[in-house]
Amino acid sequence: MQKKPSKKAISFHNFLQKVKRFASLEEQYLGETHFYIYRTDNHQVLARDIEGYDAAKSKATHLRHKLGLKWDQVKFRAQRTSATTAGGASSQLKNHIDYSTRYNPSKRVHFRGYYDRDGNFHDLD
Repeated sequence: MQKKPSKKAISFHNFLQKVKRFASLEEQYLGETHFYIYRTDNHQVLARDIEGYDAAKSKATHLRHKLGLKWDQVKFRAQRTSATTAGGASSQLKNHIDYSTRYNPSKRVHFRGYYDRDGNFHDLD
């Protein structure tokens, strides 16, 4: 016979404390995150390295009004990597790998490669 999981009841006050703690952690995370703003119709980046969610939201609204765009044409997203790197621009050129939208079924990956300093493209297979 299986035991029934215990249903530990918490008070509404404890519930509110946990919600407030989660909200403060979320605000702290979003305040430290860097965002970039882009157009959805042509994927043009309009602004980069905006620190904090509220700053990105207000900057996106400002750019939307300035450029005369519709609401769904401007969006912002968190950057995947930090804005500053220790390696500098030369290491970014070497480590930047471009992934194609085309899929290579024989290798079960998307086509990928990188550009060297002279502008030549190199396949990675």
